Amino acid sequence: MMEPLHTQRSSGRIIICISGLAGSGKSTAARRIAEHYGLKYYSGGDALKAVAAEMGYGTMDRGWWETERGMLFLDERLRNLDLDRRVDEKMIEWAKEGNVVLDSWTMPWLLGEGFKIWLEASEEVRAQRIANRDGISIEEALKRMRERERKTKEIYMRLYGFRLGEDFEPFHVILDVNNLDQNDVFKALCLIIDNMVFRRRA
Repeated sequence: MMEPLHTQRSSGRIIICISGLAGSGKSTAARRIAEHYGLKYYSGGDALKAVAAEMGYGTMDRGWWETERGMLFLDERLRNLDLDRRVDEKMIEWAKEGNVVLDSWTMPWLLGEGFKIWLEASEEVRAQRIANRDGISIEEALKRMRERERKTKEIYMRLYGFRLGEDFEPFHVILDVNNLDQNDVFKALCLIIDNMVFRRRA
């Protein structure tokens, strides 16, 4: 098993990591938080999709990760773990710049700094959200979601030794979003960040 990557501490700079399984709303929340606080936004998922596009995968479909092409790329990542490692190295470079919001499954474990938030939602709630987003049945959304998560968890266990969605040691806050809409999540995160990041620094 490869050793986890780490970054040096960048004094006085803001690094916020937002994580959560598919359908938890992490990407939407991370973008809004970055815009609200005037921070740069970087997405591990977007970086991986850029790698897929370079390899000839079409990545423009709605809910691409759960499509057949998205699952084929996931199999490619399982065969070549260096694809993920290269993306994670790039994410760490962005983190070193500071004043960033990172939408990522790996950065909470790989960074030795930053404020780390996990958005927790049940499998049923997440499947419903994915079904609504992609225009598919809940049963199909659940099937695709479980397959993707099984393989993704295998990648990160083999690379870094953590269990995605099961290990929460790196996180400062776990926010239950099962009964919250996007605006509720945004307001809750602003309250948390105002009090636990900016006020603490002041």
